[in-house]
Amino acid sequence: MQTKHQFIKINGVDIFYRDAGPQDAPVLVLLHGYPSSSHMFRNLIHNLSDKFRLIAPDYPGYGRSEQPKISDFSYTFANLATIVEALLSELKIDKFSLYLMDYGAPIGWRIASANPEKIDTLIVQNGCAYEEGLETFWDPIKAYWANKNDKVAEDELRTFHSPDGLKWQYTHGVPDPSVVSPDNWEIDLRHLEREENGQIQLDMFYDYQTNVVLYPQWQQYLRDQNPEMLIVYGKNDYIFPVAGAEAYKKDVKNLEYHLFDAGHFALESVGDEIADKIRDFLERKVH
Repeated sequence: MQTKHQFIKINGVDIFYRDAGPQDAPVLVLLHGYPSSSHMFRNLIHNLSDKFRLIAPDYPGYGRSEQPKISDFSYTFANLATIVEALLSELKIDKFSLYLMDYGAPIGWRIASANPEKIDTLIVQNGCAYEEGLETFWDPIKAYWANKNDKVAEDELRTFHSPDGLKWQYTHGVPDPSVVSPDNWEIDLRHLEREENGQIQLDMFYDYQTNVVLYPQWQQYLRDQNPEMLIVYGKNDYIFPVAGAEAYKKDVKNLEYHLFDAGHFALESVGDEIADKIRDFLERKVH
């Protein structure tokens, strides 16, 4: 099925999203991570759109979506979740599975925990809901939470979305980095180099602490609702290490768990294998 590349006005912001698959098929909403966009799902969409409808938005300030000025828009995880919810409402999608990756995880956990009746299944790929998953990579971010005027921490955080920092995020932990296309970080740079975007990324780093506060609430959601969940995780991820994946086993009974010899952006090196797991899972769990 061909992918449609669409723009839609949501809460006054032009949102770009990819839409593929039969209109009446089960829906999988793909929530991208930092510092990427829906581009990270291009191959997965191609692999699954014969039997499922795939919706993959770019958040405001990311990819091809509009980047409102900081003075006019609240760059917080709560607000990005509101945008995604409003998009799904506008598209008249009221039952769906969620693919939660990196920043997409706290955005998706907000949506799922507030609307458990709308969730078919959950697919987690290198996304966190437990403090066990916040290891060494997070030290400068935690220092920034403690003191937003900590210039040493701020300078280190800015390196995360420098060209070298972006390349590292895509290639670290990948057995053969040559299989990862450089187009990934070059495309990310397109939105990261927009005016104010560096500060937007710092604001998002700072706001991430609001997710950690909600971890116990999301863990309770998992215990109460016991959703059907699939974990497809790059086990060599330094950003969200495998301890964060293991932690889900404490609270989720209906859990299928798969680790891959891959890094943070696992779709770039083991995308076909992950797509096969997702197809098998959704065919069994969603009718």
